[in-house]
Amino acid sequence: MIMKKIFDFSHFKGDFFGGITAGIVALPLALAFGVSAGLGPSAGLYGAIFISFFAALFGGTNTQISGPTAPMTAVSMVLIAGIVASFDGDISKALPTVLMVFLLAGLMQVGLGLLGFGKYIKYIPYPVVSGFMTAIGVIILLTQILPAVGYYPKEDLEFVNQFKPQAEEIILDNILKEEASEGLLVLEDFKETIKRAEHISQEQIQKESQTLAGKEASGVIGTIKVLPEALRNISWLELILALATIIIIYGFKRITKVIPSTLVALLVVSGIAIGFNLDYRPIEEIPSGLPIPNLEIFTQFRLANLTPYIFSALTLALLGAIDSLLTSVVADNMTKTKHKPNQELIGQGIGNSIGAIFGGIPGAGATIRTVVNINAGGKTRLSGMISGILLLIILLALGPIASKIPAAVLAGILITVGIGVMDYKGLKAIPYMPRTEVIIMLIVLILSAVWNLVYAVGIGLVIASLMFMKKIGDLVAERSMVKSLKEEDAWSDEYGFPVNLKEEVFIKHINGPLFFGSTSEFQLLAQQIPEMATCVIFRMGRMQYMDQSGLYAIEDILVDLVNKGKKVLLVDIIEQPRYMLERIDIIPDLIPEDQLFDNFEDCLIWVKENVKDEIPALGKLR
Repeated sequence: MIMKKIFDFSHFKGDFFGGITAGIVALPLALAFGVSAGLGPSAGLYGAIFISFFAALFGGTNTQISGPTAPMTAVSMVLIAGIVASFDGDISKALPTVLMVFLLAGLMQVGLGLLGFGKYIKYIPYPVVSGFMTAIGVIILLTQILPAVGYYPKEDLEFVNQFKPQAEEIILDNILKEEASEGLLVLEDFKETIKRAEHISQEQIQKESQTLAGKEASGVIGTIKVLPEALRNISWLELILALATIIIIYGFKRITKVIPSTLVALLVVSGIAIGFNLDYRPIEEIPSGLPIPNLEIFTQFRLANLTPYIFSALTLALLGAIDSLLTSVVADNMTKTKHKPNQELIGQGIGNSIGAIFGGIPGAGATIRTVVNINAGGKTRLSGMISGILLLIILLALGPIASKIPAAVLAGILITVGIGVMDYKGLKAIPYMPRTEVIIMLIVLILSAVWNLVYAVGIGLVIASLMFMKKIGDLVAERSMVKSLKEEDAWSDEYGFPVNLKEEVFIKHINGPLFFGSTSEFQLLAQQIPEMATCVIFRMGRMQYMDQSGLYAIEDILVDLVNKGKKVLLVDIIEQPRYMLERIDIIPDLIPEDQLFDNFEDCLIWVKENVKDEIPALGKLR
């Protein structure tokens, strides 16, 4: 009974075929994303296995297929490169820290789900998402040019040797730091430094030079820098394999979409390369046997190593949440169902956490794989679990064969992924979009591509928020005018206002929230209330929200009006603004209860009874 409540086996046939199809589609992408991230094809495969299975088991979208995705891989690639560089280019030493950051990101996703963050994803501005997605495409596309032409900077001796002086400087600096930590005075005992320097081998210098060369050639800017070298050292066989892969991926789609063109390209081009015994460069060897937990992430854990990357882990968590929930919306539209956003975040977090422990790269809900699953008949969470199990079987049965796949084939696959992930809808809309939104999108795109993905998104969100607040403030100021009833277009219930009191009574309409973005305009408008007014009515029925800045702004205005002897009436105060006014005793100490009204009709009765016509009729005629 319990199993039936958790799993619905009534659609097992559809789930089986959906999971199998999605797993087949996921295979080449998982291998490619692992290589692109910098941890090798096995890391991509492990991520696909564990994230697909556990995100489906614990998630909130029945038909979602999860695994490594282009955005998550691009962020992971930058993160991994930075951590590896901090460990002097030694991936084995950096790996525990890398995986701990991935584990932390997964745990953060679980926390976001438990805190109910899922419902807030919709508030991320589209220009930020658009610029980021296009930047992801640019990063993947450009960084795969080098492996597509068979150029690997670390293996180019001419390029590497340029960094020998810098490598020797770093090695010597490390010796000096080591002596300082031991309390040795270098200038007083320089012989010890010379003695230690004599033990430095050419291999150490070469290794450090290769690390520096790899760092120099990493990312978009690095690729552009070494592109002339790459074009002078093209491996035509690697280029042909990459181009053949790209041509098959796009060409086979025109024949049929029943069979994934990416898988066809992988099998055909790899089969030709292996069958004809071509002298190509294979991918890294995929370990055979069951995945084993990497316990070094716990035994070698150092908080000092993790602290600099906490914000990066949060970025991965948020990006994975956005990526997954957007895919969940696609799945809802196709299946006419409704996902559980917070539960989905918990499932994604558990999948990413377990995947990290086993050495996998992080992932999220994958739109293409989810669509394939639904079209093939997948209806329940079993389909995602079956997809993960299939990949595990492939790993166990075909690992040695998969290790022979040409690296150029995966580069070709990733180039098509980079082209496909760009937001062409947003790019095409640039001529018609508001200028501020175009600026935000371009800033995020450029900064993400050439600088830092993490900071670019943060800057984009800050700029979008500031621009939004300015726009709302301008709208509030524009609609919230302070004029006499003779000059202002009265609201429908104000047309019966006594003509003889239209100079003595002024009405301020507050439209929209009163917050820190609109307080300056609000104060300027309030200053326009003429001295002849003896009574000021604030109509607050359309002011849904007031923050602390707005509270103190309206307090200053009310205190000034009361000190000038004017009667202040507040009409139709909504619950939240009233609570704020009561917190600092504006109500009832400054504005007594008998000057608060639930509607304008009651306010009008008070005005007729308490406000006198003090301006001579002759003055009014003028």
